[in-house]
Amino acid sequence: MTRPGGAGRPGGAVGPPMMAGPAEKARSFGPSVKRLIRLLLAYRAFMVTVFASIVISVILSAVAPRVLGHATDLVFDGVIGTTLPDGLTKEQAVAGLREQGQNTFADMVSSMDVTPGVGVDFTAVGQVLLIVLVLYVLSSALAWLAAYLLNIVVVGTIRRLRAEVEEKVHRLPLRYYDAAARGDLLSRVTNDLDNLSQSLQQTIAQFLNSVLMVIALLAMMIWISPLLALIAVLTVPLAFIATAQIAKRSKPHFMAQWSSTGKLNAQVEEAFTGHELVKAFGRQSEIEATFDERNEKLFESSWRAQFISGIIMPTIMFLGNLNYVAVAVVGGLRVASGSLSLGEVQAFIQYSRQFTQPLTQIGSMFNLMQSGVASAERIFDVLDADEETPDPADPQTPVDGHGLIEFDDVSFRYVTHRPLIENLSLVAQPGHMVAIVGPTGAGKTTLVNLIMRFYDVDAGTIRVDGVDSRRMTRDDLRERTGMVLQDSWLFGGTIYENIAYGDPTASRAEVIEAAELSHVDHFVRTLPDGYETVLDEEGGGVSAGERQLITIARAFLAKPTILILDEATSSVDTRTELLIQQAMANLRTDRTSFVIAHRLSTVRDADIIVVMEDGRIVEQGSHDELLATRGAYCRLYNSQFAGPLEDEPLAGDHVAG
Repeated sequence: MTRPGGAGRPGGAVGPPMMAGPAEKARSFGPSVKRLIRLLLAYRAFMVTVFASIVISVILSAVAPRVLGHATDLVFDGVIGTTLPDGLTKEQAVAGLREQGQNTFADMVSSMDVTPGVGVDFTAVGQVLLIVLVLYVLSSALAWLAAYLLNIVVVGTIRRLRAEVEEKVHRLPLRYYDAAARGDLLSRVTNDLDNLSQSLQQTIAQFLNSVLMVIALLAMMIWISPLLALIAVLTVPLAFIATAQIAKRSKPHFMAQWSSTGKLNAQVEEAFTGHELVKAFGRQSEIEATFDERNEKLFESSWRAQFISGIIMPTIMFLGNLNYVAVAVVGGLRVASGSLSLGEVQAFIQYSRQFTQPLTQIGSMFNLMQSGVASAERIFDVLDADEETPDPADPQTPVDGHGLIEFDDVSFRYVTHRPLIENLSLVAQPGHMVAIVGPTGAGKTTLVNLIMRFYDVDAGTIRVDGVDSRRMTRDDLRERTGMVLQDSWLFGGTIYENIAYGDPTASRAEVIEAAELSHVDHFVRTLPDGYETVLDEEGGGVSAGERQLITIARAFLAKPTILILDEATSSVDTRTELLIQQAMANLRTDRTSFVIAHRLSTVRDADIIVVMEDGRIVEQGSHDELLATRGAYCRLYNSQFAGPLEDEPLAGDHVAG
């Protein structure tokens, strides 16, 4: 079976250039937000309920200060009433104040609902306060309901988005993984998704509530006093201009922050994966220096992003304080003139303070929104990446699956202007072992990658048992193929589970048989837990050669029609390699085997040896035939065996003269 995610980087061949990361190029804020909204609207009913709950909650919260202002008026009326002579009407009391020259006080009393000599009506005050309490309780309950439903929406949306990303990565071509830094890709599908989730949870409800609160409060302020409302509104455009200018300068730093996070994760993942080599070559200081450099860039971008976006809140708060002073002064004058009641001014001041609060919240949310949208753009980069060409709508399936592989005038290149394989033709007969040899970068691994359709040919045709491989589904093609790579891949699980990965339907007896054929059974039985020995992702607990044997057993269990070994025996000793070759002979009946090898002693018994140079087949034939031609294969063979034999020549054909 093939390794999930492809076969890795083309062996020695020229691959596509590494991507710097699309997140470095910031896109427009608007389209990404609209795309997020479309994702949230999948929960349309919930979102309608959330919106309705927030609207009603805001209305109740906006009405409450106006009702509370009436309680203030009742208290103030009672206090003023006790200062007036008992037994008079309000009109008589006002006339008496004017006769005494207290015209300002008379104007204020005339606008009040006061009874001379009567104090505070505490019953009425209590009823008003009870109404205010009910309003605030209902408002809070609806706000809680909105937050609860919104949490369901956000978590569900992120779950769906995470599933889409997971499905997407399995549809991406191998070319994408060759060009992307693995740590950066992992950061996109983990860190960026988590950051987006937190940003949505913390901003959506608060943003809706803040916007609606601004509208409701503005309506209430205009209702109380258009003049005071005009004074309060003057700070709004200033706040928006300040917010827009600051946010404009902070977005590039947020993009740089998450791009730097991906690069740092890539470097850490790379260093941790190869920590043994890092120590062996004494490169700890170099790794630390690289880490420090990238960590410093992350620090600088994060600091700048947070600092610049953090200026928004104090700026809006400053404008809000100026607004408060202006409203308090003008409102006091209006009360003194009798144009407004004290309760109305109190309610208006409360509205004006609340009016700047949602603006402040909107400003403070911009850093979260910028960060979340930056992460969303990085996730959308993955979702929007070009996928593999789809399988044909009417796929064909070979009738006789014997493993006949035909390359007919095949051409392929990773980079458009850099040819690799040109006009290659080759026939691999069923049951034959085809060895592919040649110098590094000749295109050997590329050849088998084309068989597996990890890449599609640019020209020509590859036929499997007479059927164009592009007319088959990839699953059908790869189910017929077993592949063992030079880099052994094991997942976290038992040895038994790693072998059974080749055929989940296989019985335990079949798994043991595959282990015996690949000589895994012998060393497994020496382990304390045998086949139940748990391995980690790096295959810890067994040697490199033993890890390779396990992957070979996995391929044997799949019983493939086509068997591909890409330097699969490079990690095993000579004796084990001989045993594996003997085991492979049992599988080669009516099956085709492709073996890529630099160690030519492993391919001497191949039915056909293909010698590649610069993407072309320069020679093909049996071992003896190729030695006799004294060409490229002869030079390769002598380079491996002639040196040690110069002092002590051996009989036979070990030296190609």
